[in-house]
Amino acid sequence: MLEAILKEDLRLFLHINGQWYNSVFDVIFPFLREPMVWAPLYLFLALFVTINYGWKGVFWIAFFLICFALADQSSLFLKSAVGRIRPCRDPIISHYTRVLVVYCPRSGSFTSNHAANHFALATFCFITLKSSFHRYTWLFFLWAALIGYAQIYVGVHYPLDVVGGAVVGALIGMLAGSFFQRRIRLEQQLVS
Repeated sequence: MLEAILKEDLRLFLHINGQWYNSVFDVIFPFLREPMVWAPLYLFLALFVTINYGWKGVFWIAFFLICFALADQSSLFLKSAVGRIRPCRDPIISHYTRVLVVYCPRSGSFTSNHAANHFALATFCFITLKSSFHRYTWLFFLWAALIGYAQIYVGVHYPLDVVGGAVVGALIGMLAGSFFQRRIRLEQQLVS
C-alpha cells in the first residue's frame, strides 16, 4: 500500500512540476516562497494585534513565534527521521524535475518546513483572529496552500511532503491557538 501511495505521489509531482506549468507561474511560485514576500504579512499582523489589543497582542506575538518554532522543529525532526530524498536531489527523478530555485536543499523532503510553518500560522491565526477578520480568516489557509503548492511547483518537494507538513502544522497551530484562546484570548472589542 505504501508503494502505491508513493507511486501516486510521484505521478502527481510529475504533473504539477512537469506538465501543469506556464511562464507566469514560473515567475510567481518561486517568488512566493521567499521571506520578503510572506514576512510583511506576518509583520502587519504583529503590528495589528499590538496596536489593537495592547499587552495581549504581545502575548499573541509570543504564541505566534512559539507556534512557528514548534512547527519548524517538528518538521526538521521528521525530515531526519524519515530521510526521504528531495525530487531535485534524487538521482533518477532529478532528470525529470524542473528546478526553479537557485539551489536544492540537502535536507530531507518529508515533511515540508514551508508547509508546516505556514499551516501552523494559518491555523493559529484562524483560531485567534476570527473576531477581527470574520469571514476572511479562511484566506490564511489559502495563503498557506499557495506556499505549499509552490514547493511542489518549483521541484523541491513531493505533494505528500506538503500534505504531511500541512497536517503537522495544522495540529500545532490548533494546539497553540486553542491554548491561547483558553488562557488569554484577544477581546472582541478593540482598544483605542
